[in-house]
Amino acid sequence: MRFDVITLFPELFEPFLKSGVTRRAYETGLVIVRLWNLRDFAEGNYRRVDDRPFGGGPGMVMMAQPLARCLDSIKTDRLDDAPVVLFSPVGQVLTHAGVEVWSASAGAVLVCGRYEGIDQRFIDRHVDLQISLGDFVLSGGEIAAMALLDAVARLQPGVLNDKGSHQEDSFNPLLDGLLDCGHYTRPEVWDGEAVPAALMSGHHAQINRWRRDRRLEMTQSKRPDLLVAARAAGNLSSEDEAFLSRPPP
Repeated sequence: MRFDVITLFPELFEPFLKSGVTRRAYETGLVIVRLWNLRDFAEGNYRRVDDRPFGGGPGMVMMAQPLARCLDSIKTDRLDDAPVVLFSPVGQVLTHAGVEVWSASAGAVLVCGRYEGIDQRFIDRHVDLQISLGDFVLSGGEIAAMALLDAVARLQPGVLNDKGSHQEDSFNPLLDGLLDCGHYTRPEVWDGEAVPAALMSGHHAQINRWRRDRRLEMTQSKRPDLLVAARAAGNLSSEDEAFLSRPPP
């Protein structure tokens, strides 16, 4: 799969693509990332890519023409119909289910906006999908692009040391869509607090039930909406429901 990233700050991606476990996806070519500096497609001595908004108001707006030139070059280079994605507050919120769809795709063109946004005419003419990370505003789309790339890369075969690592991820709809539980490692006692006895029992059924109960407990406390969705999807057993119906300790 290949992702082409239109950005004013390609240097932000360099350490990201060379660090952490997901770098394997980029080094091996499982996920190809091409960075396109928007200023290379701007005109004039100053390579201007933004201007004041018509109608007045604060800030600057990214101009349509440099973006269109850059996109034309990408399409010529790709020779496919890759969707054009803009990271924007008006977009659909990215979820685990959405990441799984992208992880099985051929990639996309990712447009990283800056300033007050992008000329709406470019959006109307060229953008196929808008994505948001949530109800907050970033200074640019680069962090959002990195989030999508990282989430997609870790799902590729062979990227994680343990190929089953992502199976127990929070939000995984193929599992049950619940939050993950807490995890513990050595030492057995840290600062006077011991690892839960169930995890030290060596009894796999007991360990699995403890972890399941903690996932239910965490989801009920922090994200009850996920619990409602899991129940509607039939992902809760009678044993799960019995645990959830118990009065709090």
